[in-house]
Amino acid sequence: MDGSTPLGEFLRARRALVRPEDVGLPGGGLRRVPGLRREEVAMLAGISSDYYLRLEQGRDRNPSVQVLEAVARVLRLDADTTAHLVGLAQERPGPGTGSGRRTRQVPASLLQLIDGWPRNPAYVQNRYYDCLAANALATALTPNFRPGVNLLRAVFLDPAERELRRDWEELTSEAVAALRSTAGADVDDPRLRDLVGELSLRSERFRTLWARHEVRPRRGRVSHLTHPQVGDLDLRSHKLSVDGTDGLNMVVFHAEPGSRSAELLDILGSLAAPQGGKARRNDTQERIEDQ
Repeated sequence: MDGSTPLGEFLRARRALVRPEDVGLPGGGLRRVPGLRREEVAMLAGISSDYYLRLEQGRDRNPSVQVLEAVARVLRLDADTTAHLVGLAQERPGPGTGSGRRTRQVPASLLQLIDGWPRNPAYVQNRYYDCLAANALATALTPNFRPGVNLLRAVFLDPAERELRRDWEELTSEAVAALRSTAGADVDDPRLRDLVGELSLRSERFRTLWARHEVRPRRGRVSHLTHPQVGDLDLRSHKLSVDGTDGLNMVVFHAEPGSRSAELLDILGSLAAPQGGKARRNDTQERIEDQ
């Protein structure tokens, strides 16, 4: 049988991406599967073919880290993806053993912080890429930076968002790999499963990227935008985790000082100023206390 465990799905997907010649094996000839065969992975990792088969079928519940790292080397995984592989093989906690009483709401002090940045677009999102709060300049950058919008849906399904992003191909690849990283072994999370299912049905691009099982934590990047009001902008962004919350992250943009993008960002801020005000937040949240 072929197992459908997260570990098995990951190994099969990553095995298909490695060509024989990438690992010193002769290519060509008739091959029933893309990439490496199971027995080739086993041979190169120094384990038996039967044992590797059990890994892909989810029949080995406690593989050693040494074995997983050997398989990772054969599959040419980087450090982040290797850590993801090891996490998939670990026993997952049962229901109700999650993050305790950590808040899922945006602390009022954080709302005050991003509201105090008139020259830096900033927003807050949860682990599912729901925007929970945004300052005025972020919303001026794109109307999808506002509470209630799921940013993954927006970037994959909103034509206006795709038109805004000159680096749409790169951005979507990074976003899916970051979602894999955030999800880790918790692929049975109902909210995550629903989101992935919807996007897989509605976006061929998402479906293709998700099937690759690439894993890359979201770090700093440069966004290349073509804004309908001010033109081309190149903005650096950083994603910062918010301590004491259940996976909330703050994303902050800035332009290189003295650059044309910095000038255009100031112009955009001036255009948005009449609509300014406090950072917008999701009104469906309960009233939160300043922490």
